[in-house]
Amino acid sequence: MQKSSIRRGAMAVAAVSVAAAVMTGCRASDTGTGTPVSIGVPRSPGTAAKTCSVDSLKATAYQAADRPVGTGTGAAIVQFTNTGAKACALRGHPTVAGAANGSPELNVPLQVTPVGSASPVRLTPGAHAWLKLTFVQVQGEGDGYCESGSAPVIYPTMVIGLPGAGAHQVALDDGQFAECDGTLTATAVSATKPS
Repeated sequence: MQKSSIRRGAMAVAAVSVAAAVMTGCRASDTGTGTPVSIGVPRSPGTAAKTCSVDSLKATAYQAADRPVGTGTGAAIVQFTNTGAKACALRGHPTVAGAANGSPELNVPLQVTPVGSASPVRLTPGAHAWLKLTFVQVQGEGDGYCESGSAPVIYPTMVIGLPGAGAHQVALDDGQFAECDGTLTATAVSATKPS
């Protein structure tokens, strides 16, 4: 009799825990995939969004409103739009290369320091995700100078790579990318638009 009461009590606690997790939207990750699933609720096959393909994304770039003081680009926002017919996901920090003469074949890889944590961003058709690139700023007038003593470099376009989602060539909508020292910081792709 006592074992039966304990068993019913344990089952009630388990049921309440699952219900609380479902009601509060607690999430966990599938092992190794990073795909969020509800705790205690079976996931139907195919309900998780696959990583966006190169062909399902449109990438654009513009200068960030919040950027370091100087005369170069300083910081840029890269926007990814899901142009496909199905939901897909983006995740992680980018790789970045300057495209010399605007030619992706002449890429100059830049050293990226990732900032912030990365989590998957699900994009329904037409939805956007963003990341922010912050460069070592060019100073001065005319061609400018780098505080480190190196020469500033100008790239007509950048090639932005995302894990599993390919490489995307982008040009600034209002100028060119100017940077110093071949280094930058980059946020992970996010559903929140940075400034």
